[in-house]
Amino acid sequence: MYKGNQITVVIPCLNEEAGIPLVLGNIPDFVDEVIVVDNGSTDRTAEIARSMGAQVIHEKIPGYGRAYKTGLANARGDIIVTLDGDHSYPVDAISYLLEALLRSGVRFVSASRFPIQNPESMSFKHKFGNVILSLVMSILYFRWVRDSQSGMWIFYRGILASMSVKSDLMAFSQEIKIEAIRNKSIGFQEIPINYSNRKGEIKLQPWRDGFRNLWFLLKKRIAP
Repeated sequence: MYKGNQITVVIPCLNEEAGIPLVLGNIPDFVDEVIVVDNGSTDRTAEIARSMGAQVIHEKIPGYGRAYKTGLANARGDIIVTLDGDHSYPVDAISYLLEALLRSGVRFVSASRFPIQNPESMSFKHKFGNVILSLVMSILYFRWVRDSQSGMWIFYRGILASMSVKSDLMAFSQEIKIEAIRNKSIGFQEIPINYSNRKGEIKLQPWRDGFRNLWFLLKKRIAP
C-alpha cells in the first residue's frame, strides 16, 4: 500500500523469461498485487513469474491489447501501474511516478521515454516511427504528446469504467492515452523516465505495427 492506496502492477508477457526475473525482483514492497498476463509464451515466463510471487493469468487470444484487457479486468488495486516484461522500463521509478500522479491533479500519467537519455536503448527506426505516430496523435487530438507508444502508465483503476478501449493489438497503448485525453474528468500528463535496452527477443514489427497504429489513429478520430 502506498499512502493509503492499494497498488497493482500489470505486466503483459510473451516469452520474457530473460527479463521478467529482473522486473519482478525489483518490484517495491509497497506493491500489493502483481499480475503477469502470459499471452501464449512457449518458454518459462509463467513458471518464473509464479515462483516469484506474481499472479499469473493466461490469455490464449494473442495481442498486446488483449493481454492488457485481461490483466486490467483482474486488477484490484486503487492505482494501477503497467510495465513491460522485458525490463526496458524502470521499475525503480514506480514511487516517483506514483508521487507524480498523486500531486498532478490528473488521473492518468504516462511515462515518456523522450527525450531518450541513452541513445542505444532505441533504434533509429523505432524512434522515427514513434515520432511520426506521436506527431499525428498530437495533431488529431489537439494535445501535445511526446511518447504516444509508451507502455508504462500509472492511473486510478476507477477511470477504466469511463473508457472505451477496443484495440486488441499494439494500438491499445495509444488508445488508452486518447481516452484519457478526451475525457476531461480523467486528465492526462506525461512524466519523463529513463528507458533502457530490453532483455530477450523483440516482438514489435516496426513497419507493420507502425502502419496499423497510424490507421487506427485515423479511424479512432473519425469514429462517432
